[in-house]
Amino acid sequence: MNRKTLVLPAVVGLLAPALAACGGTDSGGGSGDAIVVGTTDRFTATKDAPAPLDPAYSYDVGTWNILRQTVQTLMIQPKGEGEPVPEAAESCGFTDTGNERYSCKLRSGLKFANGDAVTAKDVKFSIERARSIKADSGVFALLSTIDTVETQGDNEVIFHLKTADATFPFKLSTPVAGIVNPDDYEKNKLRDGFDVDGSGPYILKAETDGDEMTKAVFTKNPHYKGTLTVNNDEVDMVSFKDADAMGTALQKGDIDLMTRTMSPQQIRKLSESSTSGDIDLVELNGLEIRYLAFDTTDSTVKSKAVRQAIAQVVNRGQLVSEVYGSQAEPLYSLVPATVTGHSNSFFNTYGDPDVGKAKSLLAEADIATPVKLTLNYTTDHYGPATKQEFETLQKQLNGSGLFDVSIKGTPWDAFVPAERKGEYAVYGMGWFPDFPDADNFVAPFLDKDNFLKSPYSNSDIITNLIPASRREADRMTAAKTLTEVQNIVAKDVPILPLWQGKQYVAANNDVTGTAYVLNSSATLQLWELGRGSSN
Repeated sequence: MNRKTLVLPAVVGLLAPALAACGGTDSGGGSGDAIVVGTTDRFTATKDAPAPLDPAYSYDVGTWNILRQTVQTLMIQPKGEGEPVPEAAESCGFTDTGNERYSCKLRSGLKFANGDAVTAKDVKFSIERARSIKADSGVFALLSTIDTVETQGDNEVIFHLKTADATFPFKLSTPVAGIVNPDDYEKNKLRDGFDVDGSGPYILKAETDGDEMTKAVFTKNPHYKGTLTVNNDEVDMVSFKDADAMGTALQKGDIDLMTRTMSPQQIRKLSESSTSGDIDLVELNGLEIRYLAFDTTDSTVKSKAVRQAIAQVVNRGQLVSEVYGSQAEPLYSLVPATVTGHSNSFFNTYGDPDVGKAKSLLAEADIATPVKLTLNYTTDHYGPATKQEFETLQKQLNGSGLFDVSIKGTPWDAFVPAERKGEYAVYGMGWFPDFPDADNFVAPFLDKDNFLKSPYSNSDIITNLIPASRREADRMTAAKTLTEVQNIVAKDVPILPLWQGKQYVAANNDVTGTAYVLNSSATLQLWELGRGSSN
């Protein structure tokens, strides 16, 4: 096996308010047969979530990776990281000194995949549709700083914001801001099933088995106009039941590349194998985090002392070492260590794991021990190591003598609705950022209309600190305010960060473009893949 460790330059949390312009490029030519990509992401249309691929509903890394190939956005995150750049737009930027008026001019000749022209009215329709539907996924909250959307002619869209938001260009690069055709999407109703129509680099054809999409066939969109060069004619994404089945398919040559989620054992094996062979392991920058979330109204964890005691007992170093090894690092804040604005707030508050301190916290709050809890996790969304991770957490908490913890695993399609209905007191989740800025590791969890539907609410965070941080175009300047937010989270523990992880792909060595197939936000960039000699 060949191993490529790629530490690509990352400029995170830097935004420029100045008007930006970027010329369009034609898509590149295709090269050979379809490139087949394996994933363990599962795509189901259920009673609770019948519209998994509607941009106004979708809010997880798997479905977003379908939409990013097919639905075009005004802005896009460049493959080399850094500030977002225009995509469907020819230019975008703030046009006032207060950063509350953001204007975009559309690229000329934009068309949907069916040949219909893309106009400013379509952009306005798409944005307002997502905001008005207010799907229970919470994705609409990414557009919460918008006050009104105005069009001028067919090619200019003006966003009037409620307050200054330096992260707004990044938000326009996310699928919830994807441009859809009003002929295909109703204004006030989600689009059920697996059909997606947009103006992005690919056209999607979904192959299904009952309510599940088993293969996503992406063929090059002949009408696409944007900044991306498409290096293939077709990419097929195949869903596997688990990482072992996906790995076997790669070894047999049934697929060309496998991505999330590989098991730690697979990654170690590929990493330690001979440097010769037909498969390359590629290590990439990543901003994935894992955490425990608490329903702060549930009787078992309503007392802050219980949550603080858990934070005092959990041993992140041991957890990472036993389960993930070098593939992850302990995390002491919601904001990853590599992102501007990070602070080790949990370590600063609790220090090293200490059962004695945890016992004192519970005693001072007059909490009887052992505290009985159930830790809930999903069995099939974050990879096969999740069960082992929760077994390790269970051992740590029960080993303290202060807790009586059981664990329960649930498939993702049932786990998400249960979490949103408030059925779990404590549950494990992962977060792949919508964009690489500290705001996106704070606001989705703590702001009004947060995606967790968390009952925890801190008025200082919502009313003062988040808005203050967004006013700072220089994200280094925002770090002080963001640190205050992280310190409050460490004190109140509505969420307990555990670790941040790296990203890996494994591919046949005749596949090119693997260095850029994932960006730091775990965004699949299938257009980068081609065939040829791998370097």
